[in-house]
Amino acid sequence: MQHRPVLFVEALQALAIKEQGTYIDCTFGRGGHSQGILAGLGKQGRLLALDRDKAAIDSAVAQELQQDARFTLVHSRFSALTLIAGQHDLLGCVDGILMDLGVSSPQLDRPERGFSFMNDGPLDMRMDIHHGETAAQWLSHIDEQSLAKVLFEYGEERFARRIARTIVSSRMTNPILTTRQLVELIEDAVPVREKHKHPATRTFQAIRLEINQELNELKSALDQSVEVLKPGGRLVVISFHSLEDRIVKRFIRAESGGKYDPGRLPVKESEISKGLLKKMGKAIKAGDEEVSENPRSRSAVMRVAEKI
Repeated sequence: MQHRPVLFVEALQALAIKEQGTYIDCTFGRGGHSQGILAGLGKQGRLLALDRDKAAIDSAVAQELQQDARFTLVHSRFSALTLIAGQHDLLGCVDGILMDLGVSSPQLDRPERGFSFMNDGPLDMRMDIHHGETAAQWLSHIDEQSLAKVLFEYGEERFARRIARTIVSSRMTNPILTTRQLVELIEDAVPVREKHKHPATRTFQAIRLEINQELNELKSALDQSVEVLKPGGRLVVISFHSLEDRIVKRFIRAESGGKYDPGRLPVKESEISKGLLKKMGKAIKAGDEEVSENPRSRSAVMRVAEKI
């Protein structure tokens, strides 16, 4: 296996792979998790993988894995989970769903994709380069107040207003077309440097989340996962920042406890829904050895739930 994803062993253990089981990898990426799942499946096992990035679909590892009759790869965002599962007759039949969130290493490593502030390239940031606005196009028209809100809410950037003001002022004379241009504007706007964190980190994260609507995608996919899983099926989600993890944590909590309409009190026991999921253990983080080998794993958090 060429690529070993973050929390690889832990994710496969959490999926509790059955030889004849059916699984969905919602974020194919470099194919590391898919390879691991396939290794645990027997001849009757089945794996459906999704990715919204055409580059992942066209990669060498994807082409190789598609020679395996047990494996199907679909170019799709994971908010289409129930649609794709239905097209493959998998609704209510899936033993495990895996979501490894965020941007992948190949996306970060290619300057032309515009995800990284470490290399100069076109300011794109789209996970699917065939659809939607680029980051450059979005920054060319977004108003200052809305931009500041995105930077603050999605990037948790305390200098959101300063950065937004600088960007809007600068674009009036010079269109912001490259990652280097954006980085320089952020560096000029941020008065204080955080230790061990580049000043552009939070802004790039916020713009990427907005351009790709990643948090809405996540919420939609989580909601749909319950319909796709069979009773006893596992949902395994790996997130890399607090906004994603908070959504996952709240979703599992909401689906795990008794639910009722607070507008109709008192509530009879027969009217209370017991929830469709049960939480499986505590949140899991990478160990010291993995963090030392892969610093990106430091922020990873994995949560697991099982359909009742």
